[in-house]
Amino acid sequence: MSDTPPPIRPREALAAFLIAVIFSITLKAGLDQIVWKFAGPITLIVTLGLATLYLHRRGESWRELGLRRLGGWKSILLVAPQTLLGIVAILGTGVGVTAGGEALGLWSTDLPSEGIEARWGDIQGNLPVYLLWLALGWISGGLFEELFFRAFMISRLQRAFSGLPKALATGLAILLPALVFGYGHFYYQGLRGLVVTGMIGVVLGVLYLVYKRNLWPLILAHALVDSLAFTAMYLDLDI
Repeated sequence: MSDTPPPIRPREALAAFLIAVIFSITLKAGLDQIVWKFAGPITLIVTLGLATLYLHRRGESWRELGLRRLGGWKSILLVAPQTLLGIVAILGTGVGVTAGGEALGLWSTDLPSEGIEARWGDIQGNLPVYLLWLALGWISGGLFEELFFRAFMISRLQRAFSGLPKALATGLAILLPALVFGYGHFYYQGLRGLVVTGMIGVVLGVLYLVYKRNLWPLILAHALVDSLAFTAMYLDLDI
């Protein structure tokens, strides 16, 4: 008997993507009424738990989607420059898109986001709160978001669009998760958060495929950038 999971049909792959998106959006909308600050991380935990059950039922695992053991010293040493490239890509995209949007009059960086202030305004000088969000930055931001928005979504959509020309299928598989990723930040960051985070999602999706589905550099880069942001808030640094 073969241990290889049966090939997933395009319709099933598209259904898995749509169900995951609809479920996560619906759950988060409900949690917003109860635990607004932590609705995102809780939603990710529940959604990934169900996605794990789904993958197990199909005979798949997160290892096959990118959370794999690194083979040999060459692969391990390659993680450092790949992570650094990821950090530069995230920060560069964030700064570039933010500046571009301001130049086009889409938003003003001089006005603080009320949502960001409401969610993270109590980090400054508060060590317990800072450490809490730092942990969430690594677990929810770095690990869970990369698993869900890159590994799970892109793998499903590449199969869902397998009948299309390869370039188009790849482009849609990167773009649609990035839109969902951006939308997940809209509720507290507004239009700027949707566009900036969405473009960062595109960059991370491209790197996911360039890195041959190795999630570790993306997880580390994402977590380190989040850590930098939370540390700046804690120290009240304007960066």
